[in-house]
Amino acid sequence: MSGIGVIFDCDGTLVDSMGAWHDVDRTLAAEAGITLTKEDADAITTMSLPEASAYLHEQCGLGASSEDVLAMIFERMRAFYANEVEARPGALAFVQGLHARGVPMAVASSTPADMLAICVERCGFAPYMKAVVSVDDLRTSKREPAVYDHARSFLGTDRARTWGFEDAAYALDTLRAAGFRTGAIYDNDISGTREALLARADFLIASWEDLSPDEFLEKVALG
Repeated sequence: MSGIGVIFDCDGTLVDSMGAWHDVDRTLAAEAGITLTKEDADAITTMSLPEASAYLHEQCGLGASSEDVLAMIFERMRAFYANEVEARPGALAFVQGLHARGVPMAVASSTPADMLAICVERCGFAPYMKAVVSVDDLRTSKREPAVYDHARSFLGTDRARTWGFEDAAYALDTLRAAGFRTGAIYDNDISGTREALLARADFLIASWEDLSPDEFLEKVALG
């Protein structure tokens, strides 16, 4: 379908991994005798990994330094991506269906590039993506649209004809403010409640099994 492009978030959108990310913060903190509050969890959700590591060290007292915290997180999450992560039900079939219909796609993620590559390959998405990009590639975060524009540059589409799929409310805010079209998929209330996601997206789904490629393209055609 000429002129249409799709950018997928990875964690919580294409793959079932946000539980692991939330658990690693809590687990590392608990092992150090620290309890994270809901306010801590909400703050960390919008941060890049270096920012989150600095927050956990400076605000919560975890680790000898922010670099130490980052190294601990990386060690545990690399093992998770290499050995445990799975695609969300229906996600791979949806991606394969769009690919078969000629829709160019990319992944834009806050996950570090090396882990992201392992994840996308393990879960079967890699052959269908024009690009797989991380905020770390640009030293930015999803509070800014740069990572989406970088992914979009591989698709050859303008913002108004590019759809971004996200499970995080703050990332949907970024996409909408920049003029992208938005689809939301619910994963957990920390990333975004159903109400918060629906308020920010053109549509909301609970699972990829609820949306076929043809149904999505019908939504696109209707504007």
